[in-house]
Amino acid sequence: MKLQQLRYMVEVAKQGLNVSDAAEKLHTSQPGISKQVRLLEDELGIEVFIRHGKRVVGITKPGKAVLEISERILREASNLKRVGDEFSSQNAGSLTIATTHTQARYALPSVIQQFLKAYPNVSLSIKQGSPTQICEMVLSGEADLAIATEGIELFKELVMLPCYQWNRSVIVPEGHRLLDFSEITLEDIAKYPLVTYDFAFSGRSKMQKAFHAAGLEPNIVLTAIDADVIKTYVSLGLGVGIVATMAFEPARDVGLRAIDASHLFEPSTTRIGFRKDTYLRGFAYDFIHLFAPHLTRDAIERQLTTD
Repeated sequence: MKLQQLRYMVEVAKQGLNVSDAAEKLHTSQPGISKQVRLLEDELGIEVFIRHGKRVVGITKPGKAVLEISERILREASNLKRVGDEFSSQNAGSLTIATTHTQARYALPSVIQQFLKAYPNVSLSIKQGSPTQICEMVLSGEADLAIATEGIELFKELVMLPCYQWNRSVIVPEGHRLLDFSEITLEDIAKYPLVTYDFAFSGRSKMQKAFHAAGLEPNIVLTAIDADVIKTYVSLGLGVGIVATMAFEPARDVGLRAIDASHLFEPSTTRIGFRKDTYLRGFAYDFIHLFAPHLTRDAIERQLTTD
């Protein structure tokens, strides 16, 4: 039994049982993967995959158990490598952050700048997606840390650490009627078509909850995953925007104005998450501390012992 065989088998499962896609992902050949998986099945004395001709069409009951154990073995093998790297080359390595566009565009730049200055030999990668996609990246090993506002709490395999709270602003073109109010209400906003985050993204549920509690049905005409896209369409006159307050930059967003809406919506909490069974390198702890200064290594390790 070889780790490579386990890796091939797990990747086939991850790629929806498509051996060709698994081969492309692992930079190897389809026949090579098929042969190694067959050899592993022969050694185990069971079939992991259900086949129809040359096609893999399902996973057997024992195969599900084998895949679960294999994933765990591969994670622990990765942890062993991290332990070795930590003590042989403390200030070198790689770190992958999975996050949303808003965090990547507005919350992370200064953190990344500080981190790369402190660790010039660490290769940093940023992957973007919805909160669910972000968490799945960490679970699959594609990313080391997840930074998101919603969704992390649904994944029990992740440690969840609160970083900071944020709220929303209403974005309108200069001269808009809403700028005449000393304090806007939900009723005021609901009179206009709204442009806001996609259903899967941060804070959307709290926004919907606020309108629902007020007995209002907002007219959401356009959604996007990118705050910059939302602001673009607001500037075109398609509607009133609702975005994270941090996403409005007066110097850049010429022709637009932001109206504080923190009194209308519950604040949202951005969290950072990682697998409970992952060995974090020292520079990963430092990245977390830069992003959320209250999260020292001692505080994180205490959290790990209480979970």
